Amino acid sequence: MSLPASIRERLKIPVIAAPMFLVSGPELVIAACQSGIIGSFPAMNCRSSEDFAGWMTQIDAATGPHTAPYAVNMGLARMRGERLIADMDICRKFKPEFVITAVGNPAPVVDDIHEWGGLILHDVTTIKHAQKAIEAGVDGLVLVCAGAGGHGGPVSPLALVEQVRSFFDGIIVVAGGISTGRAVRAVEVLGGDLAYLGTRFIATTESMAEDAYKNMLLTEQTKDIVYTNAVSGVPANFMRSSLTAVGLDADNLPAPDGPFQPNLPEHLTAWKSIWSAGQGVGLIDDIPDTADLVARLTREYEEVR
Repeated sequence: MSLPASIRERLKIPVIAAPMFLVSGPELVIAACQSGIIGSFPAMNCRSSEDFAGWMTQIDAATGPHTAPYAVNMGLARMRGERLIADMDICRKFKPEFVITAVGNPAPVVDDIHEWGGLILHDVTTIKHAQKAIEAGVDGLVLVCAGAGGHGGPVSPLALVEQVRSFFDGIIVVAGGISTGRAVRAVEVLGGDLAYLGTRFIATTESMAEDAYKNMLLTEQTKDIVYTNAVSGVPANFMRSSLTAVGLDADNLPAPDGPFQPNLPEHLTAWKSIWSAGQGVGLIDDIPDTADLVARLTREYEEVR
């Protein structure tokens, strides 16, 4: 199944404001949903399951059938054991229409999500991982392609989307340097259902990113994005100015000790002290309200339909 018509008709434009660690909070999610796009946030942005329940209460009260839906992001590798069990129990109570899983096998949570009528999307970067997620029973795939902020993959969306569509008729979400409504339309032309915009929504008034982070997005260009496994232990995109600001040589970063085991000074951490962005940063020159940004994206999208 592709994106259900009952959901598409609630969207002004086929976009998910991607879940971003330490950036996506209730204010951004609510603003996105009320503006007509899918808002999302990582459960791990909450320090505890109690905090997660509080965020869900706040978001649920401000959204519903009259707005676009929201999505909860579960990083399965980081949310093992009691935290995952507790947060899934909270999700059963609130029944989010989407759950986005990443970095791990989604199979253990698929049935639970389907039980309350939710749709599960899983982050993948390769055809191999796409096939594994499909076998696990997911409803959709988030294809994290080259140029995406955070843990972006190495494959161009021009190659990956059409190949995955050739064997998968479910929901396809596409990430990778998307910052304009024209690019959102290009995702549909390729065969995708939704575009995944992360970096563009860091630079909004509602995001939780600190002002220095937002302002850096206005000055960095696509050429300033460094794709490396040194910062988080797996390949991801970071801003060169952020790396140099904390005393790192962006061209000679220390090799990690292993997956998710970076070899950085102890006081430095990915996302918090070293800031990520995708290649679409070169198209960002302002920090608008989310509603104004969505209106702009919609105008650009409609101009090329």
